[in-house]
Amino acid sequence: MTALRVRGGQRLSGRIEPSANKNAVLPVLCATLLSDAPIMLRNVPEITDVTRIHAFFSELGSKVEWDKAAKTFAIDHSTISSSARASLPQAMRASIMMIPGLLARLGEARLEHEVKGCTLGAREIDPHVEVFRNFGAEVTSEGRHIVFRQRGAGEPTRMWLEYASVTTTENFIISALNAKGTSQIVNAACEPHVQELCAFLEKMGARIKGKGTSMVSIEGEPSFTSVDYTFADDYHEVATFLALAAVTGGDIAVRNGCPEHFMLIDRTFEKFGAHVEHKDGWSRMEAPARLSVQDNFTSHLTVKVEAAPWPYIPADLLPIFIALGVKAEGQVMFWNKVYEGGLTWHTELSLFGAHTLLCDPHRLITFGGDKLVPATVTSPYIIRVAIAMLMVAASIDGESTILDADPIRRAHPDFVKNIDSLGVDVEWED
Repeated sequence: MTALRVRGGQRLSGRIEPSANKNAVLPVLCATLLSDAPIMLRNVPEITDVTRIHAFFSELGSKVEWDKAAKTFAIDHSTISSSARASLPQAMRASIMMIPGLLARLGEARLEHEVKGCTLGAREIDPHVEVFRNFGAEVTSEGRHIVFRQRGAGEPTRMWLEYASVTTTENFIISALNAKGTSQIVNAACEPHVQELCAFLEKMGARIKGKGTSMVSIEGEPSFTSVDYTFADDYHEVATFLALAAVTGGDIAVRNGCPEHFMLIDRTFEKFGAHVEHKDGWSRMEAPARLSVQDNFTSHLTVKVEAAPWPYIPADLLPIFIALGVKAEGQVMFWNKVYEGGLTWHTELSLFGAHTLLCDPHRLITFGGDKLVPATVTSPYIIRVAIAMLMVAASIDGESTILDADPIRRAHPDFVKNIDSLGVDVEWED
C-alpha cells in the first residue's frame, strides 16, 4: 500500500511547469506501431503506463531509447520481425489501442478479457470490437483472451458512434489509416488529447479532416515519414494546480500552451468565486480570501457543475471541483454524466468532516463551508480522486494520510515534487 502523508494548512504559491497529458502520450505511443520511420517524442513523462509500453515495445523487437532525464523517447519499429509475438500490457486501458498497429504488422493481437484502468465503473469493449470488425478484423473469444485477426485488406468504412468515446474514436482513426480510401466517424470524441493524436498523425503524414469536431474523415494508406514531436502541456494538470491555489488560498502560476481550452474551465472556477488569469503563456490563480459559491441569477436553482464528453467539463476534472465544493460556502450539485462509479468515493470526504449527499450514481451535492479536520482516507484507483483528497488535506491544518495514493503516479510523475515546491509538506510512504 502506497500512502501520502500531508501536513496541510499552508498558503501555496509559486510557478509550475506541467507535464504532458497521459491521455495524449499513450495513444500516440500506440499509433507509432503503424510506421517504420524513426520517431522522436519529446516531453514524455515518466509514468507507469509509459514504462509498460517501453517494455512491450522492447519485447516486440522495436529499438527504443528512453532518456527519462531529457524526457525524450526515440522509437524505431522497423526492427520488428513479422513473426514477432508479445503479450499486451494488461494493467492499463491503453492496451486496446495497440491492436490497430499489431493487426497492420502481424495480422493478430490478443487481449485479456479484463483490461485494467481506473475504477470508474463499467467500460465496455463492444464499441472497439465493432470498429475492428468494420475494418475487416475477425474478433473471437478464446479462453481468457479476446483474439483479433485481420482478414484481408481493410476497407474504408463510416461509423456513427452511440457515445462519443475517446478511445473508440482514437482506435477508429488509427485503424482507418490502414484502409485504402476515405473513412468517416460521426459523433467522434473531440477532447484536446484526441486533437493532439490527430496533430501527431498529421505530422507523420496522415490526412485527417475535422479534428476537434464531431465528424472526422481519414484518408487511408498514407506515406509515413520520420517525425520529431513535442507533447503539449496537460490541461488536466494545469487546472489541478490552479485548483490547489484556490483551495489553499494561494497564488500559483502554471505554464499553459493551450489557454483556448480553458473558457469553460475558467467559468467553472468562477462559480466558486475564483478567477483565472491567462497571460504570456501562463495561467494564474490568485485565490480569494474565502471560496464562496456564486448564486445563480435564477435563485431557486442549485449551482451545477456538469461533466460530460468535451466540450463539457471533463469528467476527469470533476473531483478537483468537488474538492472546491467542500471548501466553499454554499451548495453545488456535481453531475457526472460519464461514469456511474465516479462519485462513490464521496464517503471518504466525510472523514474530513465534509457534508455531501449522493443523490444517485451520477449526482452529488456538496454543502461546503464547514470546518474540516485532518483524517486518514483511502483513495479508490482513480487518479484525480487521489489528487482531490490531497487537495482537501493540503487545505486543512494538521496531518492527514491518503492511503492507496499510487494512481497519482500513473499520470503526474512530478506531482508530489511540484506541490512540495509550492509549500505543501508532503511525502510518500511506500
